[in-house]
Parts: sequence; structure tokens; C-alpha cells
Amino acid sequence: MEQKDSPSTGKAASVKPPAARPNNPKSSGWRWLWLPLIILMATGAWYLWAKGSVTPSAASGSAKGGKKGGTVPVVATKARKGNIGVYIDGLGSVTPVYTVTVKSRVDGQLMSVHYNEGDLVHKGDLLAEIDPRPFQVMLTQAEGQLAKDEATLENARVDLDRYKGLVAQNAAPEQQLRTQQALVDQSIGVVKTDQGAIDSAKLNLVYCHIGAEITGRVGLRLVDPGNIVHATDTNGLLVITQIDPISAIFTVAEDDLPVVLKKLAAGQHLHAEAWDRGKTEKIGDGTLATVDNQIDPTTGSLRLRANFDNSQNRLFPNQFVNVRLLVEERGGVTLANRAVIQRSTNSTYVFAVKDDHTVAVRTITEGRSEGDDTEITSGVQPGDVLVMTGVDKLSEGTPVTVQLAEDSTAKPAGAKGAPAGGKKK
Repeated sequence: MEQKDSPSTGKAASVKPPAARPNNPKSSGWRWLWLPLIILMATGAWYLWAKGSVTPSAASGSAKGGKKGGTVPVVATKARKGNIGVYIDGLGSVTPVYTVTVKSRVDGQLMSVHYNEGDLVHKGDLLAEIDPRPFQVMLTQAEGQLAKDEATLENARVDLDRYKGLVAQNAAPEQQLRTQQALVDQSIGVVKTDQGAIDSAKLNLVYCHIGAEITGRVGLRLVDPGNIVHATDTNGLLVITQIDPISAIFTVAEDDLPVVLKKLAAGQHLHAEAWDRGKTEKIGDGTLATVDNQIDPTTGSLRLRANFDNSQNRLFPNQFVNVRLLVEERGGVTLANRAVIQRSTNSTYVFAVKDDHTVAVRTITEGRSEGDDTEITSGVQPGDVLVMTGVDKLSEGTPVTVQLAEDSTAKPAGAKGAPAGGKKK
């Protein structure tokens, strides 16, 4: 008899094969998260193993540079003995020694000009002419009046001589003689007045020809020919500015005044230099001429004037300049290019090349600077070789290959003819 499966019994379930285990999504996700972590740990272990496999000798050779291609190439220069100046700097402007505004001394029409704007004129050169005809007429009138009055004077003198004879013979009263003498003296005064009118007319004729009072450069024309000019005009006909020699007025602090006055009192002529606005080019050499007579209380500075030769016309009136006044020159000091000087937060130092072609760090003390040269008062001696470029790769004891800045071609340290060390002379 066949058995039928009954839903109420569990036998049918017992003969069925076991069901498959369902896949757990959480367990699969954690397994993938562990994989990158394992790879990262393996990479770190390999890096530590590779680092530890480097031998100490190789590390030492890498640090010191080795003998083949391990030296640092640098450009160096030698410290030397020389002179350096002590300067006082001031701001100023170029100021002409003389400036003349040419005006007319008489009234009249401007007939002609004999210059071009910007010309260099010399003292006495004819610049302009004013119509001379009115003054020529005045001269003629004055000469005619003089001739008339001289004739009157001559007649009065004849009468005076006659009265003198009559008075001597008691033929005329003495009072009449005195009256005639007064008439002669009056005629003499009239003649002198006429002569003054003649001289005035002649002077006006001279003033009609306007000449240059100084040697200098003519500016722009202020009045054109054909205009009527007057002696009382506020503006002139033109302006002449002396440009050679020329001066510069500059200011210095009152603290610098004692040393300047001391040098002037000793009869010294202090050298002055004029530099352009950016202090990149020297445009003039001169000497200190004078100092002002009072200090400006608002700025605490004093004005000084220096005169400059300007034959090349490099200094122009009202041009801004930086003036450097040489007050002292120090001789026999140690000088080096300022490019060799290195600075840190607490010291100033240089890299000096030793005889074994390695560098040493030397702490120095700076003095005055002038151009590319700097005075070094301690730490360096003349003849020492100091590194200019390539210092970013240097430290105490670093081997170097030296090229002196004075050489035209590079010569490695130790090569024949190439000084590598900093031997003192």
C-alpha cells in the first residue's frame, strides 16, 4: 500500500535534500574591505625592507657627494684689500647757478628776434631789437637844445667879461656883475641838463638792442615780434638759464652737519656725485659749494649746494637727483662682493673655500657698502675665496668645484692654474 505524503506529517520533509546556504551580503562586503588594507601593509613592508638594504657606505657616499661628480659647482670671488668711501646721501634737484629773465628797459615795438628757442647763447649776443626811431628823434631834439643853450652860455660869458672890466673902472655897479655871473652859472646848468637828455636818448638807443646778460640756454619765446613791450611788463621777453656749470641743492639731516662743517672749516673740497632717480647711473661729479645758514625746524634738515660740470648736458634744471657727498675715504680695508654675504636670523656669514676644496662657514661683521663692494671688518682676510652663487646646496664641509668670477672660463678646483683655496697673502 503506497504512502501518501500528508501535509500534517514531517516525513516528506525528511527525505528532501538539504537546502542551499543563503549568501550573506554583509560577510562579502567586509571581505572586500580587507583586501586594500592587506595590499597597503605589503607595500609598507617592502619599502622598509628596501630602505634597510642600503649599506652605510653608500649612504655616506651619497651624503658627501663622492669623488666622481659629487662636488657642487659654485662661482666664487676673492676678497681683496682696497679703499671705500663714507658718503652722506641727500635728495635734491638741479638748480641753475644763474637764471635771467630778459625784459625790455624801454617802451616800444619789438621789431625782431635773433635767436631760436633752445639756443645756447653767450654773454653779449644780440637777442632782440626794439624800434629805435622814437629815441633817435629824442636824441636829435636834445642835441639841438644843447646847441642853443651853449650859444646862450657863450653870450653870457662875454657879457660877464665886459662887466668885470667896467666894475674895475668903477663904470658899472658891482651888483650888475654878480647878476651876470649868476646868469652864466644858470646857462651852465641848462647845458648840463641838455647833455643829460642827450645821454638818456643814447642810452635808450642802446636799450633798443637787447643782449644776453649771461651764457646759457634760451627758453621758449614769451613775446613775438610786432608786439608793443613796456619796461613795466611783468613777464619778460625770454629766460636764459646757465647750464654749465650747474648746481644741485639737496638736503641732509642735521645729525650729519657737524662732520660736513668740520671738513669745510679745514678747507677741504668735498666731492659730490649726482645720481639719477633710481640710483642706477651716475650723471655728474662736482664739489660742495656752500651750506645754508639755518636748519629747517619742520624737517630737521639743512640745504646744501654742490656745483657740477655739465659740459655733456646730462643735468637739467629742476631735475630730481640723488646726491652723494663723500666725507671720508677709508683705505686698506678688506672688501668683498656683496653677493657673497649670507644672512640668517641671528648671524651674517660667508662660505669660504678651503685648501682641500671644501667650504667653511665663517661669521663676519659688515662695514660700509659702496656699489657692489662691501667692507668686511672681521671674519675674512684679503685673498680668501668666497662663494657667490650655488650657496643653496652648501653646508659646512661640502666639496665644491670653483669657478672664479674673474676667470673667463671655468676651471675645476685643483686643476693646474686654478686657485682653489683661500690662502692668505
